[in-house]
Amino acid sequence: MALPRALLQYICGLVLFIASVNALKFDLHARGQNDAKRERCIRNFVAKDTLVVVTATVGGSKGDGMVVNMHILDNVGNEYGKPKDVVGEQRTVFTSHADAAFDVCFENIMQHSRMNNPSRHVELDIDIGADAKDWSAIQATEKLKPVETELRRIEETTAQIVREMDYLRTREQRLRDTNESTNTRVKWFGIGTTFLLIGLWGWQIMYLRAYFRSKHLI
Repeated sequence: MALPRALLQYICGLVLFIASVNALKFDLHARGQNDAKRERCIRNFVAKDTLVVVTATVGGSKGDGMVVNMHILDNVGNEYGKPKDVVGEQRTVFTSHADAAFDVCFENIMQHSRMNNPSRHVELDIDIGADAKDWSAIQATEKLKPVETELRRIEETTAQIVREMDYLRTREQRLRDTNESTNTRVKWFGIGTTFLLIGLWGWQIMYLRAYFRSKHLI
């Protein structure tokens, strides 16, 4: 069955948006060796068993008084790379171990204090899933036409979007089940508290009545 025209336009627009995303560029300011650790992190989400290519281009040169270190890890504890003293292009390729967000962190350590406004320029490009593949090599290996290669890339990107939507739907279902379970527990806790207060109120009345009768006040 053919997909609705509006859905096709949405998918194509989303694919083109993902394909047109440019690299992130920023200046990484240095900190002293004795200063508190300070990292600049960029976070992204990735599904399990997904190919990821992280390409960082760091300006400057070795021996200029600054050392830039990278650290790539996800929020469940998996570590994917920890390059030290990065200068120029640094490429890290890995396959994700879990459905989780991962951070690409940078720190710039100043080796001596005789520097005026020390910083390094960083350009970061993160390719995930279909965008991380070398489509030129695939085209040459499988002898595909340019149009066939582009359609293949769009097909894999669309499949990746569908997998992410399925994951979000599963996560939403799990959160809804947790919410319903919590609401049930709160309801029964409220009912139990109400009966406990009623019982305590009745016991206080009986105790006070017995006390006043023992004192011949009533």
